[in-house]
Amino acid sequence: MTKYLLIFAALSAASVAAAQKLVIKGSDTLGAKLVPQLAEEYKATRAGVSFEIAAEGSTTGIAAIIDGTAQIGMSSRRAKPTEMSAATAKGVTLKPLIVAHDGMAVIVNANSPIAKLSKRQVEQIFTGDITDWSAVGGTPGKISIYTRNTSSGTYSDWKDLAMNKRDYAKSSQKMAGNEQIAAEVAKNPNGIGYVGLAYIHVEGIKVVPADGVLPTKETIQNKKYPYARPTFYYTNGDPAGEAAKFVEFTLSDAGQKIAEKVGFIPIR
Repeated sequence: MTKYLLIFAALSAASVAAAQKLVIKGSDTLGAKLVPQLAEEYKATRAGVSFEIAAEGSTTGIAAIIDGTAQIGMSSRRAKPTEMSAATAKGVTLKPLIVAHDGMAVIVNANSPIAKLSKRQVEQIFTGDITDWSAVGGTPGKISIYTRNTSSGTYSDWKDLAMNKRDYAKSSQKMAGNEQIAAEVAKNPNGIGYVGLAYIHVEGIKVVPADGVLPTKETIQNKKYPYARPTFYYTNGDPAGEAAKFVEFTLSDAGQKIAEKVGFIPIR
């Protein structure tokens, strides 16, 4: 009887070891499309692996690594000094790894007469200095601004890259994700927003060049597009176990092909 109990215990332990769950939290830019597709491809070759993916903003991803509630944190921005300090205080080493490049595209309604904007005009619109489309050559009408929420890395990156670190217009409306911004702009002839490259093909919107430059693979790789940025995985030190294998898959040729297919710019 003891012999069978030992065998049962060994089999149970092996079963538990085989069932690996990867918890990944953070950026909507990465987590709404890219990481779920990577996870599906990864699971196809890794029996017993499951994923819990929560895409609620870069801030939540970095916080999850600090708190130990995720193995991988997705982020479209680098960790802030305050986050680095909080990690150090808990004995956590925040390690960033660039997984793909992205461009934040300026989008307007597909029926808008606006065909181009200068970087200065983009800044003035999102900060509220310009409030009517007639000021930039459009049909008269109050501009409706759609932005990400404050937990989003894209929200922070846009302030840094497009707004000269100024505050958003008080009238701006905060959305939970890229898809929500695209949907609102598609419904509103006076709408404007920004989304990652994976979200620019939504029906009802169009991308507007900034200073004559559109976000493409070439303009981002050649650093000509002004609103380009890397995207990251964060881990506590070097990733280990299944997390390390998933990171390796993300960076592999197969993983980077998925990234490019979704709309990101591969790191190589």
